[in-house]
Parts: sequence; structure tokens; C-alpha cells
Amino acid sequence: MPTTSAQRPASPPQPATPINPQVRVGHIHLKVADLERSLAFYRDVLGFEVTQRFGAQAVFLSAGGYHHHIGLNTWESAGGRPPAAGTTGLYHVAFLYPTRATLGDALRRLLQAGISLDGAADHGVSEALYLRDPDGNGVELYCDRPADQWPRTPDGTLAMYTRPLDLEGLVRDSE
Repeated sequence: MPTTSAQRPASPPQPATPINPQVRVGHIHLKVADLERSLAFYRDVLGFEVTQRFGAQAVFLSAGGYHHHIGLNTWESAGGRPPAAGTTGLYHVAFLYPTRATLGDALRRLLQAGISLDGAADHGVSEALYLRDPDGNGVELYCDRPADQWPRTPDGTLAMYTRPLDLEGLVRDSE
């Protein structure tokens, strides 16, 4: 039976010009069930600093004094449950660490707090740790390799991969 246009995914339209390369993800804002529990994770374990608090309902955190990289609130989610498996939503948020040593420090913090990893990988272009926050949101902590070290095919195309990450070496490099 031939495929109809309703069954075929449409090709997305291509923009006339690409987005400005200086555009960045500015912040994330997460609905959480328990503000204090989430604050203990993002502030006390990962090390983000509180920049502003709105009573018991919302808090904003940052790295380095920016107004906020993370917003946490219970406006619609106090006491709520994580989304069920098989539903749509946030896959993970990724925090880019400036160096391998700072990523190793993050791993040390996680281990000291007894937080387990969902995974860890060397992707050629980056090294990454994967875990869950207290509300079940996926979190990736990663550092990029310099672009001139990224794996490429002979024609210059990016050739990322997924290989095991040397966690012991990562911790050693943070000392």
C-alpha cells in the first residue's frame, strides 16, 4: 500500500538564514514537588548559589553571579509526582563545565552526597555524567574538549561516539 502524505513526516522548513551563533540557552525553570529538597540538590550538592528567593514557592540560582541559570518553583507542582515513563517532557538539562577538572569536582560532590549516576560517557567531543535530580528530571554535567580535538571523518564530518568514561581518572584530574 502506498504511503500517503499524512503518513509521511514532513521535512521541516529550513530557515532563510541560520540563527545567530551567539545565541545561548540562558536558564531553565523547573516545576518541583519540594522546594527545599531541590534546593539542597542544586545548591548544596552541585554548588549553584541562590540569587533570589520568593518565600517558600520559588528560588533562583546561578553560577558566577548571573541573575539566574536555574529557577525552581512549586507554583503548579507542590507535592507533585514526576511524569510517568513514556510521556513527553524534558529529557535532560545539561550544564557545561569549563574544564575537565571542574567536571571531576562535580563528580566528587555527587559521590560525597551519595547520588548515583545513571551513566557516564566519553562522546569524543565531550565527557558527560548523567543523573536525576530529586524530582526525576534528567541532568547532564559535561565538559567539552577543544574543537580541534573533536573526532572527524576523513571528509571533516563530526564523528561523535559513546564510550565508557574513566571516572577514576576524572576524579584524579580534579585534585
